[in-house]
Amino acid sequence: MKISTFRPFLLVLLSFWILSCGKTEVDPVNIYLVEAKEGGQFSKTELASQLGTSLGASSSQVALFIRTGVKFYKITYKTKNTNGDQISASGALILPTDLNQESLALASYQHGTIFNETDAPSYFGLTTEFGIGAFLASTGYITCMPDYVGYGASKEQKHPYEHREGLAQPSVDFILAVKEFLTNQKVNWNNNLLLGGYSEGGYATMATFKMLEEKYKSELNVKAVSSGAGAYNKTKTLESFLTEKTSGEAGNNRSYMWVLNTYDRIYKLNRPLSSYYVEPYLSQVTKDSYLANISKSFDEILNPTFVKGLVQKTDTPFLNAVLDNDIYDWKPTAVLRLYHGTSDTYVPYLNSKTAYDAMIKRGAANVTLVPIDGGNHGSSISTFLLGTLDLFNKYKN
Repeated sequence: MKISTFRPFLLVLLSFWILSCGKTEVDPVNIYLVEAKEGGQFSKTELASQLGTSLGASSSQVALFIRTGVKFYKITYKTKNTNGDQISASGALILPTDLNQESLALASYQHGTIFNETDAPSYFGLTTEFGIGAFLASTGYITCMPDYVGYGASKEQKHPYEHREGLAQPSVDFILAVKEFLTNQKVNWNNNLLLGGYSEGGYATMATFKMLEEKYKSELNVKAVSSGAGAYNKTKTLESFLTEKTSGEAGNNRSYMWVLNTYDRIYKLNRPLSSYYVEPYLSQVTKDSYLANISKSFDEILNPTFVKGLVQKTDTPFLNAVLDNDIYDWKPTAVLRLYHGTSDTYVPYLNSKTAYDAMIKRGAANVTLVPIDGGNHGSSISTFLLGTLDLFNKYKN
């Protein structure tokens, strides 16, 4: 998801400044955790005051959700990139400050697509998705938000955009690093884990959820997951992009080109750009990579030979790369809600519908699909966020 779609919501909900203090905490016996550096804090009164200034008549309603002040940290931890090399990555951890007597759940919120480094959670920007995490923490959740590889401490790495393993493993390792910090600091955590995210964050959430259920059940107890508008069925999505006209929005195309760029690199296809794009778009992509400003249906940008290989299923290497990133057809056991706007032209609704159908067919008993009738990618966010808070409240204990 393009982060700009969050800003109107966050400018209203959370418009206050970060207070920095630079305290560092680290325990050398940890496996994942490298460092925890305090970034600032707000009292409950400061939060209410800032919200009151920005919301006016609506402030009293929003203030009802705020139960506590918050303190936040930049967590640096060990993980691996898609080449298998050990690297340091980072994320934000946000702790409620006034609920020490309560045993709280941990919510891991995975952010959507970002094109700017400073939009990553560990920069604590309250007009970015970090603001959602801060608000969530103020309602009574220990909240963590991975930056992902390619941002924050790992900004020199290439971001594995929409790559299943490249998003899931660092997110899991981040949660395990947070677990170490909570144990070291004797934070009152009830050992329940909740997951949420929208768009790329929805895809990252699903990938992380699947990995946790398959490989880490003895270490982390996932109670409930809220996943919004993720591209879980990449094979079917690609087919739709080749056989139907897309919206032609330049911002959407940047994401699609980024996926193509990522898969070419990670799966070592190493093809020239001319094998993917035709002129005049080839020159634009050559100059600006996936940031090229191209307003055309996505199929019109692509080389017809490349499209033919995909449609006729002869381009096995690329199709296998796409298939490797499908995460819609499996059987989750924890509670899962899928949110998606039925008129989403950025990430088609078919992704959540086919995921729901496949999971039910496999016998999953705790999966719910919430179609947002007529909702597009941006307009559906508020329904997703309110639904996520509702779901978390039901399964936090």
